[in-house]
Amino acid sequence: MAKISRALVSVSDKTGLVEFVKGLKQMGVEIISTGGTARLLGDNGIQVTGISDYTGFPEILDGRVKTLHPKVYGGLLALRENAAHQKEIAQHGIQPIDMVVVNLYPFEKAISRPEVDLADAVENIDIGGPTMIRAAAKNYTHVAVVVNPGRYAPVLSALKDNDRDLPGQMHYEMAVEAFEHTAHYDRAIANYLARLENNTPFPKMLAMDFDIKQSLRYGENPQQSAAFYSERGVTEPCVAASEQVAGKELSFNNILDADAALNLVKEFDQPAVVCIKHSNPCGAAIASTIKEAYAKAYDGDPVSAFGCVIGMNRPLDVHVAEEILNRRAGDSAGFFVEAIIAPGFDPDAVKMITEGPPWGVNVRLLKVGCLDAHNLQEGALDIRRVTGGLLVQTRDIAGFDKASCKVVTKRRPTASEWDDMGFGWLVCKHVKSNAIIYAKDRMLVGCGAGQMSRVDSVIIANRKAGERSKGAVMSSDAFFPMPDGIETAASAGITAVIQPGGSKKDKEAIMAADAAGMAMVFTGVRHFRH
Repeated sequence: MAKISRALVSVSDKTGLVEFVKGLKQMGVEIISTGGTARLLGDNGIQVTGISDYTGFPEILDGRVKTLHPKVYGGLLALRENAAHQKEIAQHGIQPIDMVVVNLYPFEKAISRPEVDLADAVENIDIGGPTMIRAAAKNYTHVAVVVNPGRYAPVLSALKDNDRDLPGQMHYEMAVEAFEHTAHYDRAIANYLARLENNTPFPKMLAMDFDIKQSLRYGENPQQSAAFYSERGVTEPCVAASEQVAGKELSFNNILDADAALNLVKEFDQPAVVCIKHSNPCGAAIASTIKEAYAKAYDGDPVSAFGCVIGMNRPLDVHVAEEILNRRAGDSAGFFVEAIIAPGFDPDAVKMITEGPPWGVNVRLLKVGCLDAHNLQEGALDIRRVTGGLLVQTRDIAGFDKASCKVVTKRRPTASEWDDMGFGWLVCKHVKSNAIIYAKDRMLVGCGAGQMSRVDSVIIANRKAGERSKGAVMSSDAFFPMPDGIETAASAGITAVIQPGGSKKDKEAIMAADAAGMAMVFTGVRHFRH
């Protein structure tokens, strides 16, 4: 590897740049720079050679052409061990450039602005930057290419330790990072233009970028290997962007359950807690306090809550921690929690959880930051893999809208039934189809999930709820194809039903509800979750 003697610096993201370039200058590295980057460095007392002074050619076309010049690309692409290359660049007065420090116009930031139009977006398409990055990365055995400000400190350290030389492995790693950087940039542009062309969220070719977050011990089962990737550009609070506060490393299934828990509690403005097993809620509740919500959620199905993932939309404080530990102590069969995902964690609560029960040292605590029931990322897509392809759809963000519901029975729901139906409808949305939810006092008391027959889901919900089904309401993610589901629920004491409607036998279902004195509401919205 050649010593770093000359660097070309031109960045949009100027984080940490001044300190980095000062470090290069202290080691005697010559700096060539452009436009705003050169001004910033000059304002901070760093002497640089302007790109026009270096090439002998002015910037033209409002800065669209600055670095596209043989003196730049000859200096980047010439092979140092190739005598003919060295002779040729010398004949043309071209000096080798040993390092490129470049990141690109903020295209994604520009198109995220509501007021942006196509012309504005096009002006944020970088040309010279990607070209310099690709040229440097192609010649990575001789040229160091730095596109990530996070690399500045390690690069300076390595240069100091190796007399202005960088290890070959670092050259290689940064070249890979450089090509990933330009590939992501081009995909963002292509996706944006394709969506405009088709006036649809679905481009002709779907290209997305994910960075590996962590390797996992195994997948859903020990014989499967696995890794966890996070999507670039996501601003919504999520598991992929969470901070692990405590506990052993996450498993594949922990991540799935934590995602299910977080997405459910996001539905509510009120304090909400859910207990998730196999991506389904075995407990869920809303209340005036997060402590009360947890107690109700746990009591929904204490047997199934064993080994659950807990999700809440308020920070975990000492009162909730105490409730979790008290519930454990009162369970003769023992109780443990796999993970807890929440906006934040009180330090004293963390200590109580992790140092209290035997399983505490292992429980994963995931912090996601402030939650808002309305902060879902606009335009995000739901993507599922099938062999040989992908299924892509917009996310199901439909909530509960009482005004759009239609009462179809002779009896109208009471105020408390409306409250429970609103709660149950939002919970039911997050249960595997065929999904049946029994709710009472804004608490999940029975759940039938993932059955091939809807009446079987009702039967399971009956068994789970027991006596608590008397006076509860039933939520169904899709219509009842037969009246048997209504009749079975009525026999258990269910007093009101909320469902989408739309079956050929809706009239029979309504008649069954009327015969039992039940109230029934149609939402006109289905929430299948396969």
